Amino acid sequence: MIKIVKADGVAEREFLAKLRERSGKTDRKVTDIVSAILADIRTKGDEAVKSYTAKFDSAAPEFYEVPREIIDGAEKECDGELVAAMKRAAANIEDFHARQVQQSWLTAKDNGVILGQRIRGLHRVGVYVPGGTAALFSSVLMNVIPAKIAGVKEIIMVTPPCKDGRANRDILAAAAIAGVDRVFLCGGAQAIGALAYGTDSIPKVDKIVGPGNIFVATAKKLVFGTVDIDMIAGPSEILIVADEKANPKFLAADLMSQAEHDRLASAILVTTSAELAEKTDAELARQCAQLSRNEIIEESIANYGGIIVCHSLDEAVDMANELAPEHLEVCVENPMEYIGRFDNAGSVFLGNYAPEPLGDYFAGPNHVLPTSGTARFFSPLSVDTFIKKSSFIYYNEPALRQVKDDVVIMAENESLTAHANAIKVRFE
Repeated sequence: MIKIVKADGVAEREFLAKLRERSGKTDRKVTDIVSAILADIRTKGDEAVKSYTAKFDSAAPEFYEVPREIIDGAEKECDGELVAAMKRAAANIEDFHARQVQQSWLTAKDNGVILGQRIRGLHRVGVYVPGGTAALFSSVLMNVIPAKIAGVKEIIMVTPPCKDGRANRDILAAAAIAGVDRVFLCGGAQAIGALAYGTDSIPKVDKIVGPGNIFVATAKKLVFGTVDIDMIAGPSEILIVADEKANPKFLAADLMSQAEHDRLASAILVTTSAELAEKTDAELARQCAQLSRNEIIEESIANYGGIIVCHSLDEAVDMANELAPEHLEVCVENPMEYIGRFDNAGSVFLGNYAPEPLGDYFAGPNHVLPTSGTARFFSPLSVDTFIKKSSFIYYNEPALRQVKDDVVIMAENESLTAHANAIKVRFE
């Protein structure tokens, strides 16, 4: 079911090169469509948003903005056990992210100089939550809770209506639990445009976060600069590093947990054991047949899945750092020994009992992670995503006199004489 590649310096390089191609292409047709939608939203506002909603989602949404009482009552409409699980997950997410909070600071020097940094939450943030076949209520918790902890003043959520025109009840329940302020039933590129430019009904935000399909991702990319965004997300991916003692049943299950997201998803196992590779392949075929999204899994694994059999765990570690995966599982005998060796990964799951779905839903660390190798320089969504920083400077006259010549000579050597003059005039 899955391609097995024996590392020889060439075969694995060819496989990895093909893997990188899947997220490096820009679909010009999609960009043109999204650009036209954004232009409509910018000029026609709510009228255009509602028109596209009728075209793509529901001809008669129950609401445009969901009334507050509907949001607050959503928990009662949901399965009680699911609501309880969401609340326990929310507590874990809050506990983890509360530890990320930074403090403003001020330092006063002996010469009267005062320097500092002020940290505060953004004023207004837009959260996009996908609907459709996989309504991701977990994304509400993961995006909204860190924003609330950061001190964001207002959180606007947009989500497509269901085909019957109503809001997804689980998404609304998560919105109530997480503390969303307002919810609008619209999705796709039109919802991103409404958040970025503002309409008579939907307020303009400072930043847009949340996952979506290629149209949503393209829209976020195109409005970046008008507003900030979290990241340009590519297809889901998992890389597992395993030694010969790992359980092939677990490995196969974890690979498929990401493969079911998307036909472009990538599921890779890097192991030192050829026997383990064969057993994992057999487990994939056995388990996949029992799963509801088996067609997506099969296509994803056929095109972008693989098992690489390498010579040592050191080689596997190097390969993982090169790929910089979104999710990295370390299924080896002593996983804690490797914590400091994986430099490039969105989130690292250590041991045989920390499967990736634990991070998607419940453990506490964020599931909004860099993809397509961008974990080399991007970080997971966090409280830092929702803050801004300003520095401040206070010098008195003696303190400025002490350094004025240094500032003047630097300014003059950059040929910025007005800069130098702003210092000189104070001492003439």
